[in-house]
Amino acid sequence: QVQLVESGGGLVQPGGSLRLSCAASGRMFSLPVMGWYRQVPGEQLELVASITSGGSANYTNSIKGRFTISRDAPENTIYLQMNSLKPEDTAVYYCSGNSWGGTVYWGKGTLVTVST
Repeated sequence: QVQLVESGGGLVQPGGSLRLSCAASGRMFSLPVMGWYRQVPGEQLELVASITSGGSANYTNSIKGRFTISRDAPENTIYLQMNSLKPEDTAVYYCSGNSWGGTVYWGKGTLVTVST
């Protein structure tokens, strides 16, 4: 069983930065792909970025060049460095992990609010 716990959300002004962390209990090698999703109330869940166990990353177009996903295997943690934040980045951000068997694990989410 894997549990994912996000942290690092909060209120930031437009143009500011935040770094989200997702700590995985259990062994991260059992999660070959991990990622960050976000959801605005009333809207669909959106994949923001994903990263494989080999370090290959993918990003949705709206955040390319501003967000960076990284993975620290020894610490069982993934990160999302978010720079040049915009009000439209406001959402609940969720960490996810896909197991080899196809199970998807989710964290409970952390709220990011970009506002003056």
